Amino acid sequence: MGIVAGLDSSSDSTRIVVCDAETGAVLRQGYASHALEAAEGGGRPSDVDPQVWLRSLGEAAVGGLLEGVQAIGVSTQRNALVPLDAQGHVVRPAMTGADRRAQTSAADLVDALGGREGWAQAVGLVPQAAQPVTKLRWLRRSEPENADRTAFLMQAHDWLVWQLLGRPVRRTTDRGGASGTGYWSAATGSWRPDLVELALGRGAGLPEVIAPWEAAGTTPEGLLISAGTGETQAAAFGLGVGVGDAVVSLGVSGSVMAVHPEAVRDGGGSVTALADATGMHLPVVSTTNAVRVLRATAQMLDVDGPQALSELALKSTPGAHGLVLLPYLEGERTPHLPHTAGTLSGLRTESMRPEHLARAAFEGMLCSLADALDVLRGRGVAVRRVFLLGQAAELPAVRAVAPALFGVQVVVPQPADYAALGAARQAAWALGTVHGTLDPHRPPAWQGAAAQILEPGDDLPVGQAVRQQYGAVREQTHPGAFPA
Repeated sequence: MGIVAGLDSSSDSTRIVVCDAETGAVLRQGYASHALEAAEGGGRPSDVDPQVWLRSLGEAAVGGLLEGVQAIGVSTQRNALVPLDAQGHVVRPAMTGADRRAQTSAADLVDALGGREGWAQAVGLVPQAAQPVTKLRWLRRSEPENADRTAFLMQAHDWLVWQLLGRPVRRTTDRGGASGTGYWSAATGSWRPDLVELALGRGAGLPEVIAPWEAAGTTPEGLLISAGTGETQAAAFGLGVGVGDAVVSLGVSGSVMAVHPEAVRDGGGSVTALADATGMHLPVVSTTNAVRVLRATAQMLDVDGPQALSELALKSTPGAHGLVLLPYLEGERTPHLPHTAGTLSGLRTESMRPEHLARAAFEGMLCSLADALDVLRGRGVAVRRVFLLGQAAELPAVRAVAPALFGVQVVVPQPADYAALGAARQAAWALGTVHGTLDPHRPPAWQGAAAQILEPGDDLPVGQAVRQQYGAVREQTHPGAFPA
């Protein structure tokens, strides 16, 4: 069938995988950092010259890496806004998803559409600082000259695809990327230009949203470029998750997402209704606190990071002798408690030991993420197994505790460039569709990720008891935080 490549341009590097289009076997890989180059460009760390992404792509592809490749898929960091003027020139450096300057603008926008429920019903998400719609409001207020020059809106993967194709008249995006903007609805599959105008104070052009299996175009050299998508969607596609699968990501903050056939409507705004990279949906629930809880607890106990904390936690027992940590150290998104603090409950003489606090930190972090899983379940999303991602997934305490608390099989994939693999799989899909060798509605059946499988087994009742203990403290401390 041929050879395809997947390009993942994250916040700090570009990774390329070259794969057999039929099996997904990785043939070659390339890597280039671009964080230092972006920083040397001046300005704020969250402002990045998009040319950095192109130069990094070239560096990652040296040595004939792309020789024989017939199609490329592009995955990039989510929520990076690239405003263009009427001639297609970048108006200002791209504003990345890590940009937090627009937090006040987010609150303004929420109020402007009648609150959280108004946004949740309109586009399936409540604006946060990261979303492009919020960046548009910030641009209007802080850089009005640049706002006036802005004629067209792109995200990082849209812009890179457009550049690879030689900047054609047609400009495209995919459902996954569009669904995170704050001005496209996954439920209706359509742009909301009125929300662009609400944020920017004027209208702006938007790219054509194409299907996951469609090609964005062909380069003058005959190289097919697929639709592209955001890193979240590409990683899910690279993992091979399907209906009934959830992905729990353990970063400094946490997220839970699951594949679902329909857009999830959530009037309270706890769920961000993203589209995925296959034509289905990818509802996401985010938590503010995840691995930061482990790091803070390790520092408090004067142990050397999460690994040492894990060893200490395993000296305790399930339930941590009644010690419960509500891990809302930086406020919390789920439940919506932005101004709260963490709570340590159950202090007794026998529980005031380092190993019990270490165990409570792991249980609190994972119970909080299990709460997020329950938010999805409560809206009709099936969760029959959980993929656990992030470096913390390798910690023995996480592996020991997670299956019983989540109550389902836990899959810990081996480390790999899953976003780049997802982009390559999308390229293979577009290539096969063009050649008539693949069904447009059925992606290539690549082998799933190699992984360790963990079952709750006999520990399930113990996990349920720990969750009940946690839930009782949460409800007593924050009554009604999770309405029935």
